[in-house]
Amino acid sequence: MEVLKGVDIRAHKGHVVSLIGSSGSGKSTLLRCCNLLEDSQEGDIHFSGDPVLWRGHGLDRHPADRHQVMRIRTNLAMVFQSFNLWSHLTILENVMKAPLVVLKQNAAEVEERARILLDKVGIGEKCHAYPAQMSGGQQQRAAIARALCMEPRALLFDEPTSALDPELEQEVVRVIKALAEEGRTMILVTHDMRLAADVSDHVVFLHQGKVEEEGSPDAIFGQPQSERLQQFLNATTTA
Repeated sequence: MEVLKGVDIRAHKGHVVSLIGSSGSGKSTLLRCCNLLEDSQEGDIHFSGDPVLWRGHGLDRHPADRHQVMRIRTNLAMVFQSFNLWSHLTILENVMKAPLVVLKQNAAEVEERARILLDKVGIGEKCHAYPAQMSGGQQQRAAIARALCMEPRALLFDEPTSALDPELEQEVVRVIKALAEEGRTMILVTHDMRLAADVSDHVVFLHQGKVEEEGSPDAIFGQPQSERLQQFLNATTTA
């Protein structure tokens, strides 16, 4: 079964690209392909101008260079819908873990950066708390700090607010908007049309695994051309 068909997108440095569409349209799969968490059976993926090297064909295709995969993943930090924090570690330890283990960085330097980032996302006072002691919004902000602590070239967000109630959702939205204002490169899968309209340089509407329509936020939300996009926006507006 094909999930994505002929999709061609690019995210330029300093730009925010939002992927919107109904459930099952291929948004999260596309994001996971960017980070090589899913192997695509066809097509090319380029990171900073360098193509991903592949071995095999079709269902047997997989990346040929594990060092390249590691390099790409350390530069594309992903924030998941379900937080994915380690429950046995404090929030500070969660944020520090990857730079220490994967990048082998100095512990004192990593801790200083982690504390600054936790302050940045508004939960500096929670650094010694465990995930179970925090709200969903606080946990997601900790997950964003963890991603930032890797000092990535780009951030990938997979429905970062969909597991939160409206009040907690706004805590995370404020952080994402602040990152966009800083000029962070981001690819954002979201159900929040207002967020996509506010932070995006480019919006891609996926339908049944294809790019149905794409363009600036003004064009996509103000002057949608395809009937399917019009239906989707009408449904999200009235929901």
